[in-house]
Amino acid sequence: MRAERMGPLLALGLLVAGLCSRVHCLPENVTPEGQHKGTSVDDHALASSNTDFAFSLYKQLALKNPNKNVIFSPLSISIALAFLSLGARGPTVTEILEGLKFNLTETPETEIHQGFQHLLQTFNQPSNQLQLSVGNAMFVPEELTLLDKFRKDAEAFYASEVLPINFKDSKAAIKLINEYVKNKTHGKIEKLFNDHDQLTDLILLNYIFFKAQWKTPFNPHRTYDSEFLVSKDKRVQVPMMTLGLETPYFRDEELGCTLVELMYTSNDSALFILPDEGKMQDLEAKLIPETLKRWRNSLQPRHIDKLSLPRFSISSNYQLKDILSHLGMKKIFTNDADFSGITNDHKPAVSQVVHKAVLDVGEEGTEGAAVTAVTMMTSALLGLTVSFNRPFLISIFCKDTQSIIFLAKVTNPKEA
Repeated sequence: MRAERMGPLLALGLLVAGLCSRVHCLPENVTPEGQHKGTSVDDHALASSNTDFAFSLYKQLALKNPNKNVIFSPLSISIALAFLSLGARGPTVTEILEGLKFNLTETPETEIHQGFQHLLQTFNQPSNQLQLSVGNAMFVPEELTLLDKFRKDAEAFYASEVLPINFKDSKAAIKLINEYVKNKTHGKIEKLFNDHDQLTDLILLNYIFFKAQWKTPFNPHRTYDSEFLVSKDKRVQVPMMTLGLETPYFRDEELGCTLVELMYTSNDSALFILPDEGKMQDLEAKLIPETLKRWRNSLQPRHIDKLSLPRFSISSNYQLKDILSHLGMKKIFTNDADFSGITNDHKPAVSQVVHKAVLDVGEEGTEGAAVTAVTMMTSALLGLTVSFNRPFLISIFCKDTQSIIFLAKVTNPKEA
């Protein structure tokens, strides 16, 4: 990436759940027409559950990929799975929503969907300072008849498009979906599926596109080559951006890490978390919503004489079936799954969950896109310098909704 180009943070979260001819809807007394009656789960409760799920998923991804970069959009995956739960029944819906860290005795299912509905509406408010679009779609073969209630609820709560597709012509189907994703992510994700992928009966898809500029951009003329300590035995040369500024800062002695929050011109931010050497695993174990809340409450404006941050582009491609099963969502992948709220034609089950993400960070700001698809088969501190020259974490945070849009660990900025 050239220095003068805006550095994007791009995460394409693709959750693909395969509908194997077998798939919960809202309780029968809840209709789209009545969606605004009653109260939805409040933003704080929704954000708390989403953060809990984000950190749980992160720990599993980090465990499965030790010493590797991690990048994903927890929000995209949460929305896609909540959307999927709309068509689930009985124990299956309980499994999905509890897996998403909701307490169903405290928060009725209807309120959860209304909470996501409000979240989507908030995200899609036009803004001059931030490009943020979040949406959902269903790719449905003509021979599969969706239940009217599921179709209406999907449109009312998740603003989902319903797009006809012919999965029998595999090459044309893959081309259609890839072009849709490429368009919605502004060209950031060009290939969601490869030519050889076997698509089945139904795909639920979520996408997120995010683009924001730093409130205080880095000067590309001050970017220089520097060492990044990947591990004790490995160092790589990276383009290191540098900047002096006053910004929210916190030194957490208890957990052994330094936090710097960089603001965007919008009301959003990126929280960079730098563990002390050898402390990454200890810190990862302490990633819980309460830790994030304590950090946010502890951040105070400090002057940093020199902040050094690598310019980088990283990407990931995950299959999440095993990880989601480990987090309690086992039934959805089996013949015991009850998705009878989607269709009477077949007995659907989820075949696989795939997540793709790309993250670019540069001098001018951050740009992100996420797609999740469910495929179904049948005090002034003088002289302070902070250098992110070893593995660190990033949380991209939307303040209006208290949502983590992207979560990443940069172990090696040179490893695309």
